Amino acid sequence: MGFWMLAGLLSLLIGAALVMAAWRSRDAADPTAAYDLQVYRDQLREIDKDLARGVLTEDEAERTRTEVARRVLEADRALQAQTAEAHAGRPQRITVVAGVAVVITGAFWLYNIIGAPGYPDLPIETRISLVEQARAERPTQAEAEAGAPSQTREDPDPRRAELVAELRETMRDHPDEPEGLRLLAFEEARVGNYVAARTAQAHLIEVLGDEATAQHRLDLAEMMFMAAGGYVSPEAEALLNSVLQEDRMNGAARYYVGLMYAQQGRPDLGYPIWRNLLAESEPDAPWLTAIREQIEIVAAMAGDDISVEQLPQPPLPNQPGPTAEDIEAAGAMSAEDRQAMIESMVAGLSERLANEGGTPEEWARLISAYIVLGQPDRARPIYQEALSAFARSDAALEIIRAAGAPLDAAGDMPLPDDAPLREPDE
Repeated sequence: MGFWMLAGLLSLLIGAALVMAAWRSRDAADPTAAYDLQVYRDQLREIDKDLARGVLTEDEAERTRTEVARRVLEADRALQAQTAEAHAGRPQRITVVAGVAVVITGAFWLYNIIGAPGYPDLPIETRISLVEQARAERPTQAEAEAGAPSQTREDPDPRRAELVAELRETMRDHPDEPEGLRLLAFEEARVGNYVAARTAQAHLIEVLGDEATAQHRLDLAEMMFMAAGGYVSPEAEALLNSVLQEDRMNGAARYYVGLMYAQQGRPDLGYPIWRNLLAESEPDAPWLTAIREQIEIVAAMAGDDISVEQLPQPPLPNQPGPTAEDIEAAGAMSAEDRQAMIESMVAGLSERLANEGGTPEEWARLISAYIVLGQPDRARPIYQEALSAFARSDAALEIIRAAGAPLDAAGDMPLPDDAPLREPDE
């Protein structure tokens, strides 16, 4: 309250200062030339009086009249110029006044629309407390399901739909059959009947008792999430926490917990969870697409203006090239078979390293492959390129030099200019 009142007062004072500055030219236009003109006219009258008293001769009086008349004309011209300037500046002053009025009025109107007049200041501790209170009072699973739209869809496979109908009938007669409950939960979720899927999964966990695993609880939490229309209820949160207690690195549970915090006004907690999960997940993890689509917004809400490309990413999929065993096995083949095998195994690795780069181990593997095949001329440029690429890493150079040792022993493989020399053995 105090801040916006102070801001409004400052706006009014600044506006008043601008208006006064614009009007100052009008005050300056109250012409001093008018005063001079009046003085010169009085002097003309005094000349006649002096001539009558004999103070001035006729010639002196005539010369004085001429000089004063000249000054009268100059003062009159100055008076007319100042008056014209004052009239010309009047539209500008009106524009300034109108502009100040529009800006101040518009600012108050805009604040009244998008601001919060009368709203008290909220320190960060108070805001967190209010968010936590709202989290504690958020809708239950049942309340969320009651307000969520139905997602049930018809099964495109009529035969499978008949089997699911038969499964439902069977489970009515045998409600505590674990395998039947597992299948029923899966089939109900497949056709978007998430409430029924959640019910079957929850009953399955009850039937299994102590034998229920973290995966069973995670599946139930996901079904609850879908049944609630994409909302993490308190009941689903409790299940996710129980999963993380057993497996703190569970990716799906971490994703849903991060989403929950982002939904409930705690991006400061959700963003670190997603950022770490993004870096630690496998490249084909199912939650990566959802994280990449939303993490920039969550990061901005948490105060970190960063793009998804700047965040740590999952490691590239392992794409191994031919191993030493593969190469030795190729040596026992016929020339034609060996060539076909090597080409199929080396071509992909060579192309990827040329286009995308790779690890020191992959470069060493490619170098060794060409050496074993008796193609040192192809190995040498690759060896030299690898030494240059990893010139700043002693550990990488050790791996690459080990693979290219036969080339160094041949004595015809110069080191690149920027590759560090080995320390001499003592």
